Amino acid sequence: MRKVEIHCSLTEYDNQDELPEEDRNLIQEAKASMNKAYAPYSHFHVGAAILLDNGIILRGNNQENASYPIGLCAERVAIFAAGANYPNVKIKALAITANSDHFHVNKPITPCGACRQAIAEYEHRYQQDIRLIMTGESGKVLVADTISNFLPYQFNADDLKVKTK
Repeated sequence: MRKVEIHCSLTEYDNQDELPEEDRNLIQEAKASMNKAYAPYSHFHVGAAILLDNGIILRGNNQENASYPIGLCAERVAIFAAGANYPNVKIKALAITANSDHFHVNKPITPCGACRQAIAEYEHRYQQDIRLIMTGESGKVLVADTISNFLPYQFNADDLKVKTK
């Protein structure tokens, strides 16, 4: 037996003004999308924006449903839109932000487990890391160069391959 330690590497910025212009622009797109979220139950509005390698930006926001399990997170709405509309274009970056009708979101919003797995799928699919830019309404911004920083032991297509004798 041996103990395995896992470390992740994130860059923390004090605020959005410290970010490169491309990242700030992507956050603004995520905020615009956040304002269109359908969140009548949680009142927690999440916006995501994806920058594709070809320069196109796609948006997503959370879509809730009275039957809670069938709602969808902003990150997956945006990622699946990219896969559906630009299936051969790699995803370069993903910005995520949120606000609430009930409290001020003053810390970075990170993807849920299902979204982490979806992001991992697209990194594996295109063999390219996806830069994650995460923020709230105010406060610090977290940037990760890859979803591996949040999901180190990933399940992906390689795990589905049949072993040969």
